[in-house]
Amino acid sequence: MSGPLRVGVAGLGTVGAALIAKVAGQREQLTARCGRPIEVVAVSARSRGKNRGVDLKKMKWFSDPVELAGDDGIDVFVELMGGDRDPAKSAVEFALASGKSVVTANKALLAKHGVRIAQLAEKADVALNYEAAIGAAIPIVKTLREGLAGNAINRIYGILNGTCNYILTRMEQEGLSFAECLKQAQALGYAEADPTFDVEGQDTAQKLSLLASLA
Repeated sequence: MSGPLRVGVAGLGTVGAALIAKVAGQREQLTARCGRPIEVVAVSARSRGKNRGVDLKKMKWFSDPVELAGDDGIDVFVELMGGDRDPAKSAVEFALASGKSVVTANKALLAKHGVRIAQLAEKADVALNYEAAIGAAIPIVKTLREGLAGNAINRIYGILNGTCNYILTRMEQEGLSFAECLKQAQALGYAEADPTFDVEGQDTAQKLSLLASLA
């Protein structure tokens, strides 16, 4: 068996903390499937003292995510900070330039800078994976990259934003107003307190740009 795949995670919000918990909780299963252990060995976030519900004691701490991205102690850099600017942009670019494979859920970054980032990954001969940026647990990126690689794709249909899907479904089926449905979506946790990114189509547009680049 090969040595462990050493992972560095930048961004310890809800998704980052859940990832660390998942990797630790499914260690044996992941090792069996991958043929080697996967270990989160280093992390970066804005606040070190915040309680995130996961044990970070054995992990190397970086206050600067770009420094983490170039650390020789990791093989894979996972970017979960979000946003299309620095530090996410510079950290991802530096990780790729340093020969690290990158995993990100950052659709905003890829929608704006995806061509350059993909070129950096190709030049360094490392992986750039972003399945979680588009369809949650649905493997649409893998499907387009591999399963449908020999097909000519003319159209893509799908529900790309859960908030909009909930609101429009309630409006159509129950005759409720947009304001009523939005308020209920927020109460249920489907929509953010500021729903602009979802309801004005920015989230969907970014996902479509990534899907179109693959198709």
